[in-house]
Amino acid sequence: MMTHVQLTEKITGNVARSVNPLGLQAMMTQQMTTVTNQGVYSGPRRVLVLGGSSSYGLASRLTATFGAGADTLSVGYDRPPQGESLGSAGWWNQVYFKQAAEQAGHIARNLNADVFSPATKRAVIEEIQTHFGGAIDLLVYSIAAPKRVNPVNPTEVWRSVIKPLGQAVTDATLDLEHEKLVSTTVPPATATELAATIHVMGGEDWELWVHALQAAGVLAPQFKTVLYSYEGPTATAPIYHDGTLGQAKRAAEASAQRLQTLLAPSGGEALISVNRSVTTKASMVIPGFSRYCMALYQVEQATGGHEVPVQQIDRLMRQMIYGDHRELDERGRLRPDAAELSPAVQAQVMQLLPQLTPATFTTALPGYQQLRREFRQLNGFAVPGIANTLADSDLQGLTY
Repeated sequence: MMTHVQLTEKITGNVARSVNPLGLQAMMTQQMTTVTNQGVYSGPRRVLVLGGSSSYGLASRLTATFGAGADTLSVGYDRPPQGESLGSAGWWNQVYFKQAAEQAGHIARNLNADVFSPATKRAVIEEIQTHFGGAIDLLVYSIAAPKRVNPVNPTEVWRSVIKPLGQAVTDATLDLEHEKLVSTTVPPATATELAATIHVMGGEDWELWVHALQAAGVLAPQFKTVLYSYEGPTATAPIYHDGTLGQAKRAAEASAQRLQTLLAPSGGEALISVNRSVTTKASMVIPGFSRYCMALYQVEQATGGHEVPVQQIDRLMRQMIYGDHRELDERGRLRPDAAELSPAVQAQVMQLLPQLTPATFTTALPGYQQLRREFRQLNGFAVPGIANTLADSDLQGLTY
């Protein structure tokens, strides 16, 4: 007898606690269509994506495979289904991507492992040697993590924090669970917290990956690697650009310079892409970020300039990394966020922001409605045409 389960959406604070696998499958199809509608481009052929189970990392797999015809290997760190739990959205994204890619004739391998672990690096090298012809031509580093174990001293664990430097910052941030804006004060980071955040979110592990892959001889000639970064507007600078995460991103830029020196003799490249503001699981826990996004999305609804991750990363790959329309800043970083940070857009955003306060906030705001819809869709809810009911037959034949 077929059984049906009614799925209940659960949000605690700004963290989703439930998934709808069928909604995630529908979102996967939608994102594939976004890429294929842009046509085929000449891009990477064998790709390793670190952090490929959601957001920018998943978008990278989608454009590489369905835009450039690449085979891909992804490392994610997600919660698998167990007992009555359906696991995490990232787990299902990996499953449905693999299914779609293999049906289209491409290799799609998934590893559910800690990207920072030396054992994971060894496992990935073995995968490349066994399933990817012995070499990859693109490494995407798309990691947002709360902690990292010191690879030299496993008893030490570094934990990243999202804090300002020097003085406390007070801002209004969105509480998705209760659908309201709340005033939040974030104390300044200590020197220890800053150092730990740089260890986790800087470029140390990116460098370790490239060195390990090069030492194993699994980098193709003209190999490229890109790390996804973020700059942000003036409105979020105290908590981001000028805070702990911003310092980590500066460290990643120093890593890019060292990697560029390493790779240049073989025609390779190490790139930093400063991406635009989007709705992700990671971004929704940054204090003040959601308030800015509501204002930005409302402006973009009028101008038509809004992009979700797959649209932005597809543009980045086609036009900038593998195309001839690179938008670079004075530090040599790729800037797909240029339209968002244009003076015209930011002037309108700055006009709206003072109107978004805990006292005046309403769920009727178009920018809020879009942000909440995008957040829910990250976990398979609020997807048009998809019910919150799951039959046991819906999950048969699926493999990670």
